[in-house]
Amino acid sequence: MTSRTHDLISFTSLVTITSYYPPSSINMATFISCLVGNVAGGVLPDIDQESNRLWDLLPGGNYVGKVLKNVFLSHRGLSHSLLGVFLFYKLLYFILPRFLNPDFINYDLVIISIMIGLISHILSDSLTEEGVPLFFPLKFKFGFPPISSWRIKTGKWFEKYVLFPSVLAFLIWFVTVNQKPVVEILKLVVR
Repeated sequence: MTSRTHDLISFTSLVTITSYYPPSSINMATFISCLVGNVAGGVLPDIDQESNRLWDLLPGGNYVGKVLKNVFLSHRGLSHSLLGVFLFYKLLYFILPRFLNPDFINYDLVIISIMIGLISHILSDSLTEEGVPLFFPLKFKFGFPPISSWRIKTGKWFEKYVLFPSVLAFLIWFVTVNQKPVVEILKLVVR
């Protein structure tokens, strides 16, 4: 899927999950970090591509992208698997507490937001023709529906004109129907 679709699915997943499982408290710094982390998590599995948007944000990012492309060996390999999810989670729990000040930012919520984006990315990529190697290093690629020709072609008309508008419509409907939990979360932020 395109990064634009991943961004929307990632954000929609975050809104949906936090509406059902709201945090007990959240400040503005954590809220913003969660939003940024969620979008970053939504494109994180594609770090195995040198064209990933994350590389454009870093000085020398294109060089790092080329190096990591060789480390991951191919697109939709380790970074799109259950093992990759586990390794990203462990890496985040090692790195973020060292960079985020726990007096200002709840890094647990940020990690959860990143993981929501990351998992939504992998699940949405399982809807594409290519599928995802959930059980990497096994070569089998998982996809839904099981017949690959019935799946979405990345960047083609179905993604652009059916999937993206459908997810956007779901987000608008969900926020409209679940205004109370969404407003309660926003009230926590502005306290």
